[in-house]
Amino acid sequence: MGPLAGLKIVEFAGIGPGPFAGMLLADLGAEIIRIDRKQASGLGLQRPRQFDYALRSRKTIRIDLKSAAGTELALKLVDQADGLLEGFRPQVMERLGLGPDTCLARNPKLVYGRITGWGQTGPLAPSVGHDLNYIAITGALNAMGRAGGPPAIPLNLLGDYAGGSLYLIIGMLSALLEAGRSGRGQVVDAAIVDGVASLSTQLYGMMRAGLLNLERGTNFIDSGAHFYDVYECADGKWVSIAPVEEKFYRQLLKALDIELAAPQLERAGWPAAKVKIAQRIRAKTRDEWSALLEGTEVCFAPVLDFEEATEHPHLKARGVYVDVAGEVQPAPAPRFSRTQPATPTAGEQADTPDAVRAALQGWLPEQDVGAALEAGIL
Repeated sequence: MGPLAGLKIVEFAGIGPGPFAGMLLADLGAEIIRIDRKQASGLGLQRPRQFDYALRSRKTIRIDLKSAAGTELALKLVDQADGLLEGFRPQVMERLGLGPDTCLARNPKLVYGRITGWGQTGPLAPSVGHDLNYIAITGALNAMGRAGGPPAIPLNLLGDYAGGSLYLIIGMLSALLEAGRSGRGQVVDAAIVDGVASLSTQLYGMMRAGLLNLERGTNFIDSGAHFYDVYECADGKWVSIAPVEEKFYRQLLKALDIELAAPQLERAGWPAAKVKIAQRIRAKTRDEWSALLEGTEVCFAPVLDFEEATEHPHLKARGVYVDVAGEVQPAPAPRFSRTQPATPTAGEQADTPDAVRAALQGWLPEQDVGAALEAGIL
C-alpha cells in the first residue's frame, strides 16, 4: 500500500536525518531493508527500541561489514535495490567497500542517497557536527529568538528533518523518476546546510526588499509584531495569534474588544500594542480563549504540548495520530486519494535466524542467507 509500493531501498543504519528519511519512505510504501553493523556503533542517544519510532515499518538486520564476505552480502542486497540511503561522514562507505562507484558499477540504475550536515565536499565536509551547528552557519539560527535575547533553538526540526531528511527525499524521488526515463542512477548529495539555506530563500528576498531586519525579534514573523506572537493566559498556558491580513486583524481587535492607536504595520506602535493585547489575554484561561476564538477568523490556536496535541478534536478527526503497536505516533503524511499508505508497523530487529530469513525474503536466495548465517556474517 502507498504510492511507493514496489520500491526497494537499502538503508544503512545511522542517526538523525537518515533514519527519519527511511521512515518517511517506508510510511509511503517503500520496502526497506535496514543494515546495521554487527559491532556496536555507539550512535547517538540510546533508548529502548520500541520508542525509536523513526525505525518503524521496516526490518533491521546486522551484517559484519568489516569482513569481505559481509561487504559482498550487502552488495548483493544493493544489486536488488532501486535506492540506497546512508548518513555517514564522507568516505566512510568508500572505506567499507560500499561507495557509490562500486554500487553503481553493479547496479547502474541505483539512486545513491547521502545525507550529511556539511555535504560531501567543502572545507568542513570531514568535520563532525550536529543540527545546531548546521543551522548556525546558515544564518537561520541567528534569525530566531526574541529581541535582546539569545538565538532560540528550534529542537532539531529545522536542520535534521526539514533541511536534511525532506531534501534527501526530494532528491532521491527526483532521481528515481529520472532513472525511470534514462535507465541511469546517480548520487544524491543532500547536505543539511544546503537544505536550510534553501528554506531561507524567501527570507533573503524579504531582507533585500527591506521587509526583514537582521536584528532578531524585530520582524513581524519572529515575535516583533503584536499580531504574530504567543501570549500567556490566566492559567499560565499560552495561545498563538497570527492575523497578518488586515481583515483578520480587524476581527482580532473586535474579538478582544480593544482599540489600538497605531496602524497595524506601523512598527513604532508594535511594543505598546503588544502590552495591551497581553493584558487582555491574561484575563482568561487558555481553554476559555479557545472556546471563544478557535475556528473564527482571527487566526488563533492554543499552544499545546505533545500529549495535548494527540487529543485535539481537529487532529483526532483527521487521524493525525495512529496507534502503532500500542504507542500513539504521528500518522504518515501527506494524504493520497487512491494509494493511501497503510498504518505503520513497529520496527523489527532480526536477531534470530528465522527472523533474518523472513527479513531477507524476496531480497536474497535462501541458500545465500543460510550460508551467511552459518558463517556468522549475519
